[in-house]
Parts: sequence; structure tokens; C-alpha cells
Amino acid sequence: MTDARVPAKPALEGLEEKWGQSWEAAQTYSFNREGATRECVYSIDTPPPTASGSLHVGHVFSYTHTDVVARFQRMNGKRVFYPMGWDDNGLPTERRVQNYYGVRCDPSLPYDADFTPPFEGGDNKSSKAADQLPISRRNFIELCERLTVEDEKQFESLWRTLGLSVDWKQTYRTIGDDERSASQLGFIRNVERGEAYQAMAPTLWDVTFRTAVAQAELEDRDQPGAYHKLAFHRSDANGDDIIIETTRPELLAACVALVAHPDDERYKTLFNTTVTTPVFGVEVPVLAHHLAQPDKGSGIAMICTFGDLTDVVWWRELSLPNRAIMGFDGRIISEAPEAITSEAGRAAYAEIAGKTVFSAKKAMVELLQASGELIGEPNTITHPVKFFEKGDKPLEIVSTRQWYIVNGAHDEQLKSRLVELGNELNWYPEFMRVRYENWVNGLSGDWLISRQRFFGVPIPVWYPLDTDGNPVFDQPIMATAESLPVDPSSDAAPGYTEDQRNQPGGFVGEVDVMDTWATSSLTPQLAGGWNRDDELFDLVFPFDLRPQGQDIIRTWLFSTMLRSVLEYNKKPWKAAGLSGWILDPDRKKMSKSKGNVVTPAGMLEQHGSDAVRYWAASSKLGVDAAFDPQNPTQIKIGRRLAIKVLNASKFILSFDSSQANAVTEPVDRSMLATLSTVIDEATRAFEAYDHAKALEVAETFFWTFCDDYLELVKERAYADGGGAAQGSAVAALRIALSSILRLFAPFIPFATEEAWSWFNDTSVHNAAWPVSSELGETAGDPNVLVQASAALIGIRRAKTDAKASQKTVVTNAVIAAPHEQLVVLALAADDLKAVGRIIELSLVEGDEFAVTEIELEAAAE
Repeated sequence: MTDARVPAKPALEGLEEKWGQSWEAAQTYSFNREGATRECVYSIDTPPPTASGSLHVGHVFSYTHTDVVARFQRMNGKRVFYPMGWDDNGLPTERRVQNYYGVRCDPSLPYDADFTPPFEGGDNKSSKAADQLPISRRNFIELCERLTVEDEKQFESLWRTLGLSVDWKQTYRTIGDDERSASQLGFIRNVERGEAYQAMAPTLWDVTFRTAVAQAELEDRDQPGAYHKLAFHRSDANGDDIIIETTRPELLAACVALVAHPDDERYKTLFNTTVTTPVFGVEVPVLAHHLAQPDKGSGIAMICTFGDLTDVVWWRELSLPNRAIMGFDGRIISEAPEAITSEAGRAAYAEIAGKTVFSAKKAMVELLQASGELIGEPNTITHPVKFFEKGDKPLEIVSTRQWYIVNGAHDEQLKSRLVELGNELNWYPEFMRVRYENWVNGLSGDWLISRQRFFGVPIPVWYPLDTDGNPVFDQPIMATAESLPVDPSSDAAPGYTEDQRNQPGGFVGEVDVMDTWATSSLTPQLAGGWNRDDELFDLVFPFDLRPQGQDIIRTWLFSTMLRSVLEYNKKPWKAAGLSGWILDPDRKKMSKSKGNVVTPAGMLEQHGSDAVRYWAASSKLGVDAAFDPQNPTQIKIGRRLAIKVLNASKFILSFDSSQANAVTEPVDRSMLATLSTVIDEATRAFEAYDHAKALEVAETFFWTFCDDYLELVKERAYADGGGAAQGSAVAALRIALSSILRLFAPFIPFATEEAWSWFNDTSVHNAAWPVSSELGETAGDPNVLVQASAALIGIRRAKTDAKASQKTVVTNAVIAAPHEQLVVLALAADDLKAVGRIIELSLVEGDEFAVTEIELEAAAE
């Protein structure tokens, strides 16, 4: 009998809502830990998207890659732990809150319990700090909490529409109580083991956000600049001036030395002598260092505190003084360095004090021109300048007190262990491994984790105050594990009372928060219940898969590996799957900062989730994909596939299942033999994390199945009283449909669930992944279907060439082929005659395959 559940007109519309609700009600994707062992669990360290606005098409791309793996593993018998986190804290969230509500944080202001923001929802990205209403830190954090919760609701709704098979009971927020406790505990343990420390040191500084920035958060951007030739004067007054070229004349007052390469013959006689700086007249030494570049400019450079990272290296290795003149606000500080002693020098410094970098540079050039110590005109150039990846102005280097975590930059044993575990990790694709190794081997300093921001995980530290009320930084007071989470800005230090805050002999709380990566580096611990659910953590850690973008290998992947090595001395996952980038039609990476992103909501509504998932899953890991929203060809192909799956399923299920019996006919057995091979290929591809290959082999088979096999057997399947031959066709069709729907289930989950429900009472997504052994002895010679398909194409072409309808009866047809092909083709002769409406079919030997004769019945026009 046919199944009454098959609709008259199958359609994709509405399937997302229908099956989304059904999956939620049935808890289809719930992680079942009862009786589980680590061997039967497949755990995914899902990327927590930043809750700061909207998701874009790149998220859909990479998260689909993860979901198809989760679905395959679930069908393959694994208990899949597939959580979702939200990365709430960090600069993106603060910037969004500032723009959305028109506010900015001023920690000096008191809390206003009745505060209402000036507006809501403006999202004015051009809003300047001066136009934003200053509010207390607590008020600001409350707004961050409010907005991120709303963003997360929208994100979850979109993920559900896309069909991510996440267990929505397994979610976390990086700013939640459990997550803050875990992050603070991890930090405390780092301190106790000597892996985290505080130091006053030159720090990369974003003047807009007023915060320190880590090496992993840098990016070079080409900027206009100019080389200025400055004359330094020999102290002995017997030699010529020393000409240096610099792009940063505004830092001349911070000059502490000149440096050249030790093998540079031009300057060897000057090493360990002194020169005086132009304009300011400060005596500085001439020194040698291997990092100086003889072929750059005049081959000799000035060392300023601090113009760039090389200055920091020179300053440290050559034991030079610090004459920093750059303030946290990006302006030249008002007080001149003590080394500038002359009245003229101090007067010159007053001309640049308080100015921005741009204005100070202009003023300094004018001073140099007036003194005659600027040689010639500036030579304009374009050169790479370091920016914070989310910043708008070039970074400066200022001296600040910050917290660091060791990362192997100065510890060869730790570095070797990080490289060793990177080699043990399975990388998909393999070539991504070298990016990790290059990053580890190229580290120049420990990981700076403290940030001068507000919405983040507080560093759980206080400092005692001496009798004069000064912090004793080298005696930090650490929070206890039992007290976590804590906020030192509002919680009293252990052993103190709140009235001792900021009092001599009392304490002061640390106001800095952890870098967002210092929390995100613990996502395996946060998702896995580290230190709060030991049973769960033992089941999921180390995780099986870390899926992520290739652009955050140096940040998220490395930092997670580092924290795992420091805490457990082992890698946190077995495999890493790296998705490529989404490129716009001009082959440029899509990003919010470039303003070329496409939001996915409209795409999903217009084309359907299965179609969008098909487009995403068609790309291999590590491969960039161009996307043109005006011509989404792959998405349209995916929609056509999903519709065809529904229609083919309806067609197959229209045959009376009670007629099914043993699969005996050669064409049926041949089709199943081909399907058996497809199942094996798709399985191997999935096991190698090549979902695109698995989709390709399944789709290729499916279209051959629809275009050729269904046509070949439909007459036999429709036959009244067809007996064993008819039963063979009906059985083969049902067997094939079951496997096809399961092969496609990871990719187009809504269409496959819909079709599966027409003849099953359980979800296809909890069904077993197909295996070739299911087909048993039903599979035959795959060449039968191949040869029959070729013959059918030939018959159709002959009718087309004769300008006849495909329904035209063929009174006689002759097919020639080599003997081996004829033997195989003879097995499908009856099906060929039926579908081609052929009365007499002759098979004759020939040198190559061809339809050599065809006679059409004239009355059949």
C-alpha cells in the first residue's frame, strides 16, 4: 500500500518552522550522557560567536561545516556533544553598546539606579565619544548585559532556522557566573604555577580604546608616510653630521641612542661615541646591534622610546633609558624628559606638548626646518603600520603595568611542547599546520592578557596599600577558589573590609579585565563543565573537534592550546577543522570593518535553509568561497536539489509497498551496487573531514538515479500484476530512498526529514548512517546501469534528432557495441524496451557503442 502521509504537492516552504519545533519538542539533538563512555562520545568545541550585532554569511558558511560533521557523527552512532556559546565580553560589545545607546563609560561616576539611556537602537557607528553620555561602570555593564542577551536571542533564532543540530541545553556565556569563575580560576592557577605575572613594560596601546593590545591582535595596514632626514651632531665637533632617516620625527625628544649594524664599515668608528640630537641638544650614544639594517635609509637609525617594536628590543637588549613622551590618549605628554636640560630644548618641547601625533609631527618638522637640521624635503612613502585589528588609529607604545601569561616566547621547553602537540593534532586541511608553527616560532613576547576596559572578566587580584596609600604591586592578593567569581572593584579583598578600600594600610582592587581571548581560550573548559561537572568534563575532554576560521589560528587556536598545555600538558582536541573565508564578488574577504558583508536572514527566507546549507557544504575546509548575492548560483542549485529530493521521494512512495519482494532484476541490482560504492565513498570522505566530497558523490549518484534509473524502471514498477519483476523494482526503490535520504540528511536536513517522515515514525537524524552491508546480496554488476543509461540516452537522442516526441513508439531499434558491453546491456533489454517504447530491440556487435538504426511508428506523432 502507498503511504497516506505523502502530501499531494511537496514543498520546501515552512519546513524550517515545522521541523524546528518538532526537533525541539522531541529533543532530537539532546546530548545523552546516561551510561556514556568517552569512546562513544563525539565532542565539538564550537566557536562562540561575538554577541555584538548581527551574524553574517561567513558565519553561516563555517557553522554549516561544523553541523554536517555533527550530524554525520550522530548518525554514525556517536553521542554528540554539540554546545553553543556566546562571546559577550570584549571591545566589539562595548563599541556596539556605545553606539546603540549613545553612552560611554566613566568609572569615576556614581551608579544611577534609575538611569535610562539617551536613545536605544540608533547604532550610530560614526558617534564620537564627545557626543556620548558618560555613565558609571556599573550602569555601562548593565547595558552590555541587556544588549548581548537580546543579540543572543536573535543569533539563536537564526541558528535554529539554519538547522544547526545544537543541543540548546548546553549553552554558555563568557560573562556568566560559571564562566567567570572558570576564567578566574584558570588565571589563579597560572599565577600559582608561575605562568602568569605582572610587569611594567612597553605596551602596544590603542589610543582610541585606551587599552593594551596583544601581539595576536595586530594587523599591518598600508599608510602614507614620509622619510625625514635629520642631522645629528658629532660631539667631538671634528666630523660630519650623522644623517638619519625617520618616519617619526615627532618622537625626536624620546631619542635615547643611534644604532647601526656592527659590520657596517661606515659607522664602526662611531660605536661607543656620542652625538647630540637636533633641536633638543641631548647627548645620546651610538651603538651596534644586529637588527639594524644597513640597506634601509642611511643605515643608521635613532632609537626612541618607543616608536615601534624594534625600538623595544633595542631598548631592552642595549639597557637604554626610558624617555617616553607618548600619553595614553595619543598626545605628547606635557612634561619634557629630564634629559632635555637646555632652555631652547625645553622651549622646543613646549611646542609639541599636548599635541596629537599628527600635529606634533607637523610642529616638529617646522622646528627642524627653522634650525636647519632637516636635510632636504621629506620623501613621501607608503609603508605598513601596526593597528589593533578592531581599531581605527595606528598603535602607539607606552609603558604600563600589565598582566602576562607565558607563551613560549622566552621558554624553549614550552615552545617545543606547543610545536610537538601541534604536530600531533590532526589538521583539516593539513597545510594549515604550518601557520600554527610559524606563529609559535615567531613569538617575540609573552601574552599580554590585561585590558583597560569595562565589560569583561575581572582580574581577581587586589593590592595592599602601604602607609602612604601607595599600591604594593609586587605583593598581589589573590582571590580564593571558593570565592569565585569576584569583582575586585566592588568586592573587598580577602582579610579586609570594604571600608579599607583605597585607605592607607588597606587595599585597592584591580580594575583591569582579562582580554576576551583569555576567556575564549578556555572554551573546552567552559563548555565541558570544568571544575563544576567532573563527569561531563571527563566525557568530552579532550574534545574531538575544534572547528574555526583560519584567521584566528594565532589567537583562538593557539591560546586554547597554550592554556591546555599549562593546565594539563596535553592538547585540548584531537582534530582542528579550518574553514576558508567568504569573498565578495571582487574576491575580497567579507568583514564588518570593510562594510561588504551580507546578512543571512534574507537569504534563508528567500531560498530556504537547505539551499543555503548546500552552498556552504559545497566548499571544502580551508578553501575560500566567493559569494555574489545578486547571482547565488550554488544556492539555486541547492534549492533545486532539495525540491528534487521531495519529488523523487513522493514518486517512489507512490508505489504499493506491499508489492515489494526480493531484488532480482539486473538493473535494480546494478543500481544498488553503485549505491553501495557511493555509501562507502561518502563515509570515507566524512571520516577524512571532507564533507564537500561526501556531498559531491551523493549528489552525482542522485541525479543519475533520477534521470536514468527511475526512467528505466518506472514502467516495470507501474505494471499491473508485474510479479517478481515489479516487486524487485519497488523494493529497490525503497531501499535506495532510505539510503539516499540518510546520505543527504547532514546537508539538507529539512527536506530529508520531511520525506523520511512520510514512511517512518522516527527522525532521519537519529537513524543509522547507511552502510554498504545493508544492501547485502541485493547488489549486482554496476556496469548494467551504466550501459543501460548510455543506451537510454542514445535512444532519446535519436528521437530528438528525428524531431519526434519521446513518447513515440519505436518499431525497431539496433544498438551496436563491443561484445563485453552487449553481454551487460542484454541484462537490461526489457527495461530499455519499456522505457523507450521499443517493440523490437536488436543488439549487435560493433567497434563502439552506438544506436545504429531506429524506426519510429508514424502514427505516434
